[in-house]
Amino acid sequence: MGAYILRRLLLMIPTVFGIMAVSFLITQFAPGGPVEQALANISGQNASLTERVTGGGGDMAAPPPQQGQGTTYRGSRGLSPELVERIEKQFGFDKPPLERFGMMLWNYLRFDFGESYYRDISVIDLIKEKMPVSISLGLWMTLISYGISIPLGIRKAVSDGSRFDVWTSTVIIVGYAVPGFLVAIALVVLFAGGSFWSFFPLRGLTSPGFDSFPLWRQVLDYLWHLVLPITAMALGAFATTTLLTKNSFLDEIGKQYVTTARAKGLTEGQVLYRHVFRNAMMLIIASFPGAFVGAFFGGSLLIETIFSLDGLGLLGFTSVANRDYPVVFATLYIFSLLGLVIALISDLAYMWVDPRIDFESREL
Repeated sequence: MGAYILRRLLLMIPTVFGIMAVSFLITQFAPGGPVEQALANISGQNASLTERVTGGGGDMAAPPPQQGQGTTYRGSRGLSPELVERIEKQFGFDKPPLERFGMMLWNYLRFDFGESYYRDISVIDLIKEKMPVSISLGLWMTLISYGISIPLGIRKAVSDGSRFDVWTSTVIIVGYAVPGFLVAIALVVLFAGGSFWSFFPLRGLTSPGFDSFPLWRQVLDYLWHLVLPITAMALGAFATTTLLTKNSFLDEIGKQYVTTARAKGLTEGQVLYRHVFRNAMMLIIASFPGAFVGAFFGGSLLIETIFSLDGLGLLGFTSVANRDYPVVFATLYIFSLLGLVIALISDLAYMWVDPRIDFESREL
């Protein structure tokens, strides 16, 4: 077991290196980088950023940029070479790409992610600031999804082909087919003051004055804000887990050991929960860590936007759109590491569910 875990941990090093190298290479050819955006803003599109970059020296700015000039901004925009060099140095683009990549990796090994280009805050503090929203959405969606899908899947397997099985399958498939953001819009229109009722809040995770509420009211207020976004996100998640549970139980119920258990006089409940349950749940339990992290970090940009939830999904989108490379690369690095660790945890979960699995003889 120890040797297998060590091999997997060592394999993470080239994997993360490859992910970061490919991503870094792509950004070198992406148009509209931070330097180009800063120069465009200095040319008159954003006075506040001009003051920040030039230190108040607005006299260094030149006439607005000409259209269609691509990255040949120096001469075409008439900006002084000193200003261009200052901006490149501020963003770290005064060094060769290989040197910048090496410095980034060295800093990331020490979990030093620097500061955001456009916000006066460190990247790690920015991620921590957005994590409560993503934790709330990911944790509750996963728990509710598994808490409903597993019992429902077992009931569907036991009553396979019945009227209950047919109509629940229809509801599940329809819920899976409808995009989450459409469900979110419908919920807003119906229950958040859109056109009908105004039962639920529409913005954020808490109400104004939340800190002054008593504890019981804080809990209720927090849960009240989560009802609509969790409902919109979880409807599609029910389908996969429910059908996976049903098919796993059906597969196990048809095996010989179940027939033998029944022949010994065991009741259906004893057969189902003493013998079938453990074997059928191996895939579901082992996939739980990956499902949780997927819900935790994946989130939903549209759901966060519709319900005004400032989480990691919205942070990732705005960072890519604004070419805020420290945030982009830091989140990519963290999520890649966590994804690889969760993959290892998922494998170990298989062993916990079924000790017959031998990791020592497994080839990577």
